[in-house]
Amino acid sequence: MSSAHAPDDVDILVIGGGMAGLTAAVRALQRGLRVVLVEKAAEVGGSARYAGYLWTAPSRDVMDEVNPQGDRDLRAAVVEGFPAALEFVRDLGVPCGPGVPVLRYGIGHQFDTSAFIDGARSRIAAAGELLLGARTERLCPDDEGRIRGAELVLADGTRRTVRAGATVLATGGFQADPGLRAAHVHRSAVDIPLRSNPHSNGAGLRLAEAVGGVVANSGGGFYGHLVPTGVTLTPEIFVELALYYSEHAVLFNLHGERFVDETLGDHLTTMALVDQPEARGLLVTDAKGYREHVVASYVEGGPANDKFALAGRRGARAVVADSVEDFASMPPEWGYDGERIAAELAHTLSGAPTPGRARDPRPLDEPPYYVLEATAAITFPFAGVRVDGRGRVRGSTGAPVPGLYAAGSDIGGLYRNAYAGGLAPAVVLGLSAVDDAVEQIELRSV
Repeated sequence: MSSAHAPDDVDILVIGGGMAGLTAAVRALQRGLRVVLVEKAAEVGGSARYAGYLWTAPSRDVMDEVNPQGDRDLRAAVVEGFPAALEFVRDLGVPCGPGVPVLRYGIGHQFDTSAFIDGARSRIAAAGELLLGARTERLCPDDEGRIRGAELVLADGTRRTVRAGATVLATGGFQADPGLRAAHVHRSAVDIPLRSNPHSNGAGLRLAEAVGGVVANSGGGFYGHLVPTGVTLTPEIFVELALYYSEHAVLFNLHGERFVDETLGDHLTTMALVDQPEARGLLVTDAKGYREHVVASYVEGGPANDKFALAGRRGARAVVADSVEDFASMPPEWGYDGERIAAELAHTLSGAPTPGRARDPRPLDEPPYYVLEATAAITFPFAGVRVDGRGRVRGSTGAPVPGLYAAGSDIGGLYRNAYAGGLAPAVVLGLSAVDDAVEQIELRSV
């Protein structure tokens, strides 16, 4: 496809080996390109191993309705590119389930992310080059400002410069960097737990900024879930301790106030909690809510997962109150206005709570009450590198940074205080970035 190259030259350099990076590298191989994938961790996969559904909004109208403040071009790109993304995963031999509703407004397909990751890794190792434990120090622009690869520090400490026709940033976001969380998510996000791999610490964003890329959507929110306070999160309990049942509970801040309609989604409640004092609150449900939503079975007939009991065993603040009146005598060291909580909870029982409970208006009127202190945990931010619908990195004027692309959680602007899937954008933009790079390489070779 191109003329003679130095030994290190390739067509596509991919920085990051999560869902987006693996997609980009495999796509490049499918297009007959020479590929190097660089991953700082000891293995590829990133946070994708913790996910299980490829999903997004089923139409542009639905995406616009649930995510009205997101970037218009990115919204359209994800919806329109979803069928090809699903086909790409299936073509790799990874079985995908039938379409099912997700979060009431999305359509998704369950698939084995580990099978995808392992299959992609095998293809890249066989037909391209995979560099594990390698750190990207800087991108390499030529005299015209086109990005022509990067300087790396390999696992053994040696340095290597990889020249490339195009470079794709796919490092997974900056959620593991407290300073960047404080700067671009929320000042209170500096101390919230990480519900993600620890290697996504903003490398892609820093690399892009150093060559003229800019941050998009600072303060636009993040994807995450409520988790119990005082519990050390590890990958094996990311799902077990995510408090999805908050949609059927009520959440109070330190002042004893409800501040959000919890029924609209745990992921939205999580973002709202970061804006409250100390980013913590008391999650309360009644006996019926406990039976129907707190104790969940992984599969029908399988073992139950009592999130409340598990949180208590892990050291979280978890107590049972016999009545509404019990809240007035809460332990003062917890820091909550118990009398206000008792009054607010009583008001909730009236059937006209404020804020409203649009999706589940049932009064929590069956004591006892299960009380668990919760905080917000972040999976990935909605701020990131500014890109267009093809994954091309854009500078402050809107002009592209030639030869540079970004995909997955490294991008910013797709969602703003809303969410419609994380893996789908990773695959869609990973594919689009490489397809656009192929067009550019072909044009330059004419």
